[in-house]
Amino acid sequence: MSTNELGHLIKMANQIASNIGVGVSEEDAVDRVVTHISMFWARPMREKVCANIETSADELNPTATKALKQIRAKL
Repeated sequence: MSTNELGHLIKMANQIASNIGVGVSEEDAVDRVVTHISMFWARPMREKVCANIETSADELNPTATKALKQIRAKL
């Protein structure tokens, strides 16, 4: 996987977390991000970003990080 691919996935996860979480609690935002990514991202995309959560922690916002950790636990 290229760094560019991973960067794009991180950017998308952050955008989803930022937009989907407006006006709701952090817990609800995390749940919504999990649902969205699980429904609309192909499994290889989820696997790529979830495999790099720790190394990309500085780039991921907290909501995206929590959601991706939940997704990783289900992979």
